[in-house]
Amino acid sequence: MSRDARWKTLLELLVERGRLDVEEAAADLEVSAATIRRDFDQLAEQQMLVRTRGGAVVHGVSYELPLRYKTARHASEKQRIAKAVGELIAPGEAVGLTGGTTTTEVARALAVRGDLASGSPALTIVTNALNIANELAVRPQFKIVLTGGVARPQSYELVGPLADGVLSQITLDVAVLGVVAFDVTHGAAAHDEAEAAINRLLCERAERVVVAADSSKLGQRAFARICAAEKVGTLVTDAAAAPETVRRFEEAGLRVLTV
Repeated sequence: MSRDARWKTLLELLVERGRLDVEEAAADLEVSAATIRRDFDQLAEQQMLVRTRGGAVVHGVSYELPLRYKTARHASEKQRIAKAVGELIAPGEAVGLTGGTTTTEVARALAVRGDLASGSPALTIVTNALNIANELAVRPQFKIVLTGGVARPQSYELVGPLADGVLSQITLDVAVLGVVAFDVTHGAAAHDEAEAAINRLLCERAERVVVAADSSKLGQRAFARICAAEKVGTLVTDAAAAPETVRRFEEAGLRVLTV
C-alpha cells in the first residue's frame, strides 16, 4: 500500500472511530507499528490529526477530511447520484453548485450530457467551488460564474462577504447542495459555518433545491445548519438508504429518488 493510500485509510478510520491506537491501526492496515507512528507524526505536522500517547484523535467536533482525501469514499454511489441529479436539470437553466465530492460528480455528469453539447450557453453554472469551476471553464457549453471569497483548503470553496455579494445579485433555477449531514428534524448541514452560510444563500436564490447525498449522510447531524428539510424539494440518494429514513423525508414533503 502506498503512503497516500495509507494516509487516506487512516484518516477515514479516524473520522469513523474518533480515535486510533498505533497497534490497532497497524493491524487494520497490515503494516508495522513503526510505519503507523511515522504516519501519525507526519499527519500531525500537517494538522490533520492530534497525536496522543500511543495513537491519534481527531481535532474536534468540526473536524472534516480535506476534499482530496474524500474522493474515493462511496465513489460508485456518488456517480449514480450525480447522473440522476444531472437528469433533473433542463437546458438553459441557471444552476448553483456547492462544493464537495458529490457535487463535483454532478458537474462531471453535466459535462458529458450530449444534449448540452450545443447552445450558447447550454447551462449557466454558479459555484463557489474552485475545483468545479476549473473543470467546467474549458467547456464552451457552460457559462461559469465563480463567486469571490476566501478559499477553504478543505473543500476548495470560496466563503465570506465577497461571495455573499455576488450571490445576492443573481437568481437561480436550481441549487444543488452537497452536504455532510441531512436529517428530517435538523435539516441540511455542513461542518463549517461560513460554508453553510454560502450554501444557505444559494438555496435562498434558487427556485428549487436538490440535495445530493449518499445514504451515509442521512439521519446525521453536523455543526452548521444550511436549511430546514422543508426547504428542499428533492433528495437524491443511493439505494442503501433505510426505508424508514426515506419514508420520513417523503412525509416531510420531499421527493426522494434512490439510485
